[in-house]
Amino acid sequence: MTLLTFQKDDHPQTAGRPLPRVGPETAAPAPAAAELAHLLFDQEDRDRVHGTWRALIAGEEFRYRPGLSEEQRIARSYARLRLLNGALDSPEALAGDPCRLASLHEWTGVVDAALGTVAGIHYNLFLGSLLDHDPERRRNLSEFTSMQRTGTFLCTELDHGNDVAGLETTAALDRASGGFVLHTPTPGAQKFMPNTSMIGGPKSAVVAARLLIDGQDQGVCLFLTPLSDEHGPLPGVRIRMLPERTGVPLDHCLTSFDQVRLPREALMEADHGHLDHDGLVTGSLGSRRRRFLRSIGRVTVGKLCLSAKGVGVSRAALAIAVRYAHHRHISGPRVGERVPLAAHRSHHGRLLYALSKAYAMTFLHRTVVSHWSQHTPEDRAEAERLTAIAKGWITWQARDITLECRERCGAQGLFPANGLADFPLNLESSITAEGDNLVVWVKAASEMVFGHQTTRPGSHQHSGTAEQALNDLGFLRALLADVEGIWQLRARAAVRRAPAKSPLNRWNAASSAGLEMVSTHASLNAADAFIAAAARATDPTAAHLLHGLCRLFLLRQLCAHTGDLLAEGALNNHHVRAWSNAMEEAIADLAPHMMTLVDAFDLPGEFLSAIPIASGGYLDRVLDD
Repeated sequence: MTLLTFQKDDHPQTAGRPLPRVGPETAAPAPAAAELAHLLFDQEDRDRVHGTWRALIAGEEFRYRPGLSEEQRIARSYARLRLLNGALDSPEALAGDPCRLASLHEWTGVVDAALGTVAGIHYNLFLGSLLDHDPERRRNLSEFTSMQRTGTFLCTELDHGNDVAGLETTAALDRASGGFVLHTPTPGAQKFMPNTSMIGGPKSAVVAARLLIDGQDQGVCLFLTPLSDEHGPLPGVRIRMLPERTGVPLDHCLTSFDQVRLPREALMEADHGHLDHDGLVTGSLGSRRRRFLRSIGRVTVGKLCLSAKGVGVSRAALAIAVRYAHHRHISGPRVGERVPLAAHRSHHGRLLYALSKAYAMTFLHRTVVSHWSQHTPEDRAEAERLTAIAKGWITWQARDITLECRERCGAQGLFPANGLADFPLNLESSITAEGDNLVVWVKAASEMVFGHQTTRPGSHQHSGTAEQALNDLGFLRALLADVEGIWQLRARAAVRRAPAKSPLNRWNAASSAGLEMVSTHASLNAADAFIAAAARATDPTAAHLLHGLCRLFLLRQLCAHTGDLLAEGALNNHHVRAWSNAMEEAIADLAPHMMTLVDAFDLPGEFLSAIPIASGGYLDRVLDD
C-alpha cells in the first residue's frame, strides 16, 4: 500500500495530532489556496459579490441549534431574513443584481436552506417582479424593503406544476370599479407550496392569474395581492399549511381566493403587456404565451440562485469531508500504525473526483451568471437555455457530491450538527423548483436537436503518444465535443426514422439521445469554463492543481463514451488502454493537495469551528456545549 506524504503548506496536521481548531484567528491561506480562491470567487469583484454573505454566515445567529420544533426553525429563518435585510444598503439594488442574488444563495444555503428560499422569493421573484413591471418606480415598495411585509410568489397550482399554460386562477375585470376580482374556481387551482403562512409576519404576494375581460380569456398576468395582516389572512384568502416535507422545514401552504377584490393598480404591467383605457390588452409581445413568459422572467434568475445553492453546499460538504478524512485515523498496514482515512486511494480518490466536479460547477456557474447579466434581446433565448441546462446539471451533481461526502464521513455524517446530513435532502427542492430538471432539459433538447451547431465527431487527432494526449486538456475537451455531436446525430436520426404523422412518437424516439446531448453540452461548457480559469492562474502551484483537476474531470466525464469515440476514430486502442492509468496518475498527483483545494473554498473560520468533524473534534463536543 502506498501512503501519502503531506507537504507542510498543504496539511496543517502533524502525525498523530488532530487538526487545530479552525476559527477567525486562523492564518491566511497559502499562496496557492489564495490564488484558487481569487479565481473561484469572481476575482476583483469578490468583495462586492460575496463579502456581505460570507460575513453574515460567520455570525453566531447562524450556528446550529438542536432541539427546535418545526415552527421554531421556520420562524428562525424569517428572523435571519430580517438580519440579512438589515445588512443591505438597498434591497432594490439587490433585486436588480443577478450576481449578488445568486451569491446570496451560494453562502446562505450552507447554513440555512430555508433562508435562501424565502430570501430568493422575497428579493427576486416578488420584489424583482414588481420592479421589472414598474420601470418608472411609481409603486411605493417601502413596506417590502423594510420587511414590514414579506413578499411571496404564487404561480404553481395543485393541478398545474410545469404546465403553467393551464393555470386556472382567474382575475376578472370589474368595469364598474376598474379593479379585479381574484378567484380560485376549482380545488386544483389552489396555489401550491408558496410560503404564505402567518409565520414570519404579514405577507403580500405576486399572484399569477388568468385575466378575464367581459368573460374573454386574455392570458395569464401578475397581480399584487395582500394576503394577511398582523391578525391573520385577509377576507377571502384561505391559507392551509401543507404536511411536513423532507429537508429543512418551510411554511409551504395551499392558498386560494374567494372573490377577492383588488384595485386597478394591482395588475402588474410593462411594455410587453398592459391594459389600455378601453379595457384591451396591448403590448410589444402579441402572443399571450410570450407575454406571460416575459412577465415571469424572474424564474431564470431563480434558476441561477438554485444553481448557486448547489455550488455552495457542494463546496461546504467537501470542506467538511476532506478535513475529517485527515483528522480521522484508522489502523494502518503495520501493527500499531495509525494512518488517516485520506491515505487510502479508495477514500481520497472519490473525494478528489467530487472536488474536480465542484470546481467545474463553480466555474460554469460564474460563466452562466455573467452570460445572463450581459445578455441582449438577441441572445436572451440562448442565455435562458444555458441557465436552465446549468441548473439541472449543477443541482444533480451537487446531490451526488453531498451524498458522497456524507458517506465518506460514516456515522458521523448522519448528524445535522456535523453539517452534512441535511444537504442532500435540501437539494431535492432545488432540483424540482423553477422547473423540474428533467422537464427543462427536455425543452432544451427539443431546441438543440436541430437548432444547435456541434462539431463533427472524429475530426481531430493528437500527434503525441497516448500518455501525452490524455494529459492534453485541449484534446480531452475536443473528445467531449465529439460526444455531444455523436448524440445529436443519433437524436436527428431517430426523429427521421419515426412515423412522420406522430409528433409525440417522433420525440419519444429522439428524447433519450437528446437528453444525453444536453448532459454532454453542460459538461462541455463546464470544461470550457474550467480551462479558461486554469489559463488565468498566475501562481505555478495553483495552475498545476487546476490543470490536474480539470484533467481528472474530463477523463471521468469521458469514461462512459470511450467505446463511441473509438468507433468514430477519435480514439485508438492505445488511448483506451492508457485511460485507467491516466486517471490514477491524476488522482495520485492531486492527493497531497486536498487541504489546499478545500482551503480555497474560503468558508469562514467561525462556520468550520462550529462543526465538530471539520475542526478536529467529535459530537461529544456538542453534548458538552
